[in-house]
Amino acid sequence: MKEGRWAYLEEFAKGSTFTARAFAAGLLSALGHSPTIAAPDLEGEILLNPEAMEQSSLRIVVRALSLTVTDDVSEKDREEINHRMHQEVLESDSFPDIVYECSGLSASKTGEGQYWLAWNGELTLHGVKRAQPVSARVSEDGNTLRAMGDFALRQSDYKIDPVSALGGAVKLKDELKLSFNISARRQE
Repeated sequence: MKEGRWAYLEEFAKGSTFTARAFAAGLLSALGHSPTIAAPDLEGEILLNPEAMEQSSLRIVVRALSLTVTDDVSEKDREEINHRMHQEVLESDSFPDIVYECSGLSASKTGEGQYWLAWNGELTLHGVKRAQPVSARVSEDGNTLRAMGDFALRQSDYKIDPVSALGGAVKLKDELKLSFNISARRQE
């Protein structure tokens, strides 16, 4: 590895979070769920070069089957939501990995070891690869890197039909809100 170039993680540190929030819509949306989905199985690599940020890169992999509802719902509802998400929405058996890759970024230093990063990467979801910009606040402190941010995506951009019930009277909006708080350790 070049001097000044830091490699972080093969596995994200415990405590890293990645969540997706869907929102109920439709005539009877008050009866529906606006589920929060968590991804407990994250892995990837961040190569960060503070001297030349445009040479930095990022790769994150989420195992689709690890996604699960985190809301306080009945066990029956949790099982139904998880089942529909994996079978009807994500088709997790056919598309087991959700991957975000970025081989360049722009950055502005906001303080000592503090950056605002704009990643212009590609997200592969449900077998579809699309450009997906993501912004993050990043802090580096010794051997630990933390990145926090959020972004939105439309399910239809990835050939995913939002879930509906009761003849469409209850459905999920096309747009999802995603957020992350990732902690990574520097490789020696």
